[in-house]
Amino acid sequence: MWVVAAVCFTSRRTVARSTCTNYSSAAFASVAAKHGWALGKKSPSKTLIRPSFLRRTPTSRPMSTNGDDESYDFDFLVIGAGSGGIASARRAATYGAKVAVVEKARLGGTCVNVGCVPKKVMWNAASIAETLHDMKHYGFTSDKDVSFNWNFIKTNRDKYIERLNGIYDRNMENSGVVKILGTASLTSSPGVVQVNPSDGGDTVTYKAKNILLASGGYPLFPPGEGIRENCISSDGFFELEELPHKSVVVGAGYIAVELAGVLHALGSDTSLVVRKEKALRNFDEILADTLDEEMQRQGIKIYRNTNGVEKVTNDGGVKTVYLKNGEVITNVDTVLMAPGRGPNVEPLNLPAAGVKQIEGGYIDVNEYSETNVDGIFALGDVCGNIELTPMAIAAGRRLADRLFGGPEWKDAKVSYDLVPTVVFSHPPMGTIGMTEKEAIEKYGEDNVKVYRSKFANLYYGPWQVEADDKPKTAMKLICAGENEMVVGLHVIGMGSDEMLQGFGIAMKMGATKADFDATVAIHPTASEEFVTMFPWGLSAQETGAKQSPLNGSSPPVPSGLKETVGQG
Repeated sequence: MWVVAAVCFTSRRTVARSTCTNYSSAAFASVAAKHGWALGKKSPSKTLIRPSFLRRTPTSRPMSTNGDDESYDFDFLVIGAGSGGIASARRAATYGAKVAVVEKARLGGTCVNVGCVPKKVMWNAASIAETLHDMKHYGFTSDKDVSFNWNFIKTNRDKYIERLNGIYDRNMENSGVVKILGTASLTSSPGVVQVNPSDGGDTVTYKAKNILLASGGYPLFPPGEGIRENCISSDGFFELEELPHKSVVVGAGYIAVELAGVLHALGSDTSLVVRKEKALRNFDEILADTLDEEMQRQGIKIYRNTNGVEKVTNDGGVKTVYLKNGEVITNVDTVLMAPGRGPNVEPLNLPAAGVKQIEGGYIDVNEYSETNVDGIFALGDVCGNIELTPMAIAAGRRLADRLFGGPEWKDAKVSYDLVPTVVFSHPPMGTIGMTEKEAIEKYGEDNVKVYRSKFANLYYGPWQVEADDKPKTAMKLICAGENEMVVGLHVIGMGSDEMLQGFGIAMKMGATKADFDATVAIHPTASEEFVTMFPWGLSAQETGAKQSPLNGSSPPVPSGLKETVGQG
């Protein structure tokens, strides 16, 4: 058996024939903690994170040629050590390419440092707070009030992030990827990148056959008097030393609803300010409407149709928020602006190299992550196409495959369609594929069939409260065509975040409503609703599978093997 992974002790030439364990950064953090591997110290020599390459440093750079005897410092130079950039760099190194990554801040980018990972930690804390609030419905009581220490979780969260930074560093080192600390920019000379070192040293230039721009994004502030001076961004949220007594979150996107949910659940008096009627307007209506109802039920005050914030004043630390519709919010401790994010392209000096940009400053790329300039590529948040960490990782790996993996990978690319997405709101929601509105616009109303369900999770069954007071789970399947292929799936409610991945696989494989119905439900769960939606079993008996699962069919057999192998 060959296990794809990385705790292994072998040369890069034989890795494909080795039995290894390729830990993700999070998984390795757990293993490292178990074995007591200290931050900044090597793991034991026989438990390398990745097959080790010869370490190269910028002061002693080997040279590469392009076949015409033109010399390069690197085959692949990546600007930005976020998840996408590092994934692409390390993948390229497995093919023997000479690779370097330039980064001016902490390794891991937005996701690891001020995004997905620390956000999920705080979401977990908020979920525990909700459980403690609910415990009386299950017979649990306490003689003492349970207190929450914001600084405690912040300290431990920051230690966890620091550990992940170290793991990313060691992963790159063991993959043979050179780390260059500084700010990189393009030049008018093809393939030449200029780096201003973080230590203040002299500017250094490097020449690379291929350059990847993966410098990520940054939180935006809207214009307005006192807004930038008196407000924080989502980055600033992770710098808060204590829980604000009263918070105002401005924005209608997923970052705004996620952080508003965390602050409220942990005890802050929280308001959400949206420019129009509600948050998440671009999501399917069943998600936006259900979340809106739930936030109100929880006690989050929503200021609607405000057209944004006019100004924010500060009187000795106490803020006043003036909305453009005339409403005023007083006695505020923290104002968090989350109107959106922009591409971090300013330091790149794109005009010097002639790299084309589109509206919003994003880098214009094609389906192969190619810019309009030969040898310069871009992916992730700088492109604005599906700004999700796993999307950037997949795009980065496929780019490296195509550039360095040989003829069999010459057409390698990723699909930006049917990307599963989770919003860690309270409750969480998951979505993949088209909204109902999008499906009707594409296929026509007569060719679209929609299945809906809304119910209280069994978790709330014992609660002796009115049915309307119980939090709801809402689900929607959107099907198109005579075979009722599932083109959209949306869910909000307890456990939504963990149920979506498997349904994403099914939809990528072209699953139909009949395929869903042919899958036996797991009971009692919320996810079973997707495979039992009324009317069950009456859709056209057509499958999207390579081998039909319908009507009691035999399970599929791995190609090249006989059914009798391993039997009897």
